[in-house]
Amino acid sequence: MKYILSTLLIFGIVHLLNAQTLDKYVLLKPDRVFDGELMHDGWVVLVKGKLIEQAGPMTFKLPADTDIIELKGMTLLPGLIEGHTHLFLHPYNEVPWNEQVLNESRAERTVRAVNHAKATLMAGFTTVRDLGTEGSMYDDVGLKESIDKGIIPGPRMIISTRALVTSGSYGPKLSPDNQNEIGAAVADGHDALIKEIRTQIGKGADFIKLYADYSWGINRMAKPTFTQDELNLAVEVTASSGRKVVTHAATPEGMHRSVLAGVATIEHGDMGTAEVFALMKEKGVALCPTLAAGESIQTYMGWKKGMDPEPQRISNKKKSFTLALKSGVTICMGGDVGVFTHGENAKEMELMVEYGMNPLDVLKSATSVNADVFGYGNKTGRIKKNLWADLVAVSGDPSVNIKNVRNIKLVMKDGVVYKKE
Repeated sequence: MKYILSTLLIFGIVHLLNAQTLDKYVLLKPDRVFDGELMHDGWVVLVKGKLIEQAGPMTFKLPADTDIIELKGMTLLPGLIEGHTHLFLHPYNEVPWNEQVLNESRAERTVRAVNHAKATLMAGFTTVRDLGTEGSMYDDVGLKESIDKGIIPGPRMIISTRALVTSGSYGPKLSPDNQNEIGAAVADGHDALIKEIRTQIGKGADFIKLYADYSWGINRMAKPTFTQDELNLAVEVTASSGRKVVTHAATPEGMHRSVLAGVATIEHGDMGTAEVFALMKEKGVALCPTLAAGESIQTYMGWKKGMDPEPQRISNKKKSFTLALKSGVTICMGGDVGVFTHGENAKEMELMVEYGMNPLDVLKSATSVNADVFGYGNKTGRIKKNLWADLVAVSGDPSVNIKNVRNIKLVMKDGVVYKKE
């Protein structure tokens, strides 16, 4: 009886605190507000509980007992959205990918992922799209649930669980007699594809990721993997559940097949051509270019940026990104974090500007564009009444100097302040 009474008392206290949180008002007063599309001077933002109550000039009556947070010299933005991360990976110059998949226990990788989630949130990224656990099975489901329950701090997660690959294409690549451990799910042909997609959805996947090409050609050249028919089927099966398919694709043919199949985004697009980008634009397929991963890998191989000649892979990437910009294709912000350090997500935004994108457009990519493309535009990505109170404040004006997105002074998620300087 005593245990039951104690349990009821605790439940009542938690319920009361939640009710108080829902009724709490907080007014944020920055120098300027980026609402996900435009920059505004003289705006304030009123938060009630977990949602944005008002956004605009201070023309409304302030509720009694409102907490006021002064943000002098700062810009308030929607919580940033990381479009391509792997919370279960850490930088390859610390431990190579093969060794992470083969030698690190899933317990260790989950502990690391908890730290990575916190670092990401503290860097101002309140939502992430995770593109696969790379051998950690469905552990992203548990990580997502732990964050949602408030057990650990971290961003909202949009998860893919295990990526889908074809037999013989993916790694780790060891000897021909020792290739049992694969960092993804093998699915060849119609029946296997249907079963694997439905299994991942049942386990908790928010979307499905396939490798449309991989470095499995002669001399490890990147070549297409799934056939056009297989990709079409994958999109059809996934769409029945209201979910989307995205593909890893670097080759023109892998990208072309993906676009014709009707995927939502293409990840990387290293060898994209003007023709492929024009088709993506026509079909409404977005590009997530992952510039930071490419530069990071070259650095791990010994390249010293600004001192050594530019590697051909970097030159090619700059060329393809320029073509993408000229085509008008929708560009998401996603760096393939995990290849490089979690919490350094802003590196991708800086490179997008360096490679020729306007800073304001980069801010859009990391907020409203990502939210719309990922299917969350009615919940986040903008500072607008009744959207989630996911907000960050940075010093200065990042539309003038994109590096200011690193100067995080405030992080709010669901109306809760996780960081304030």
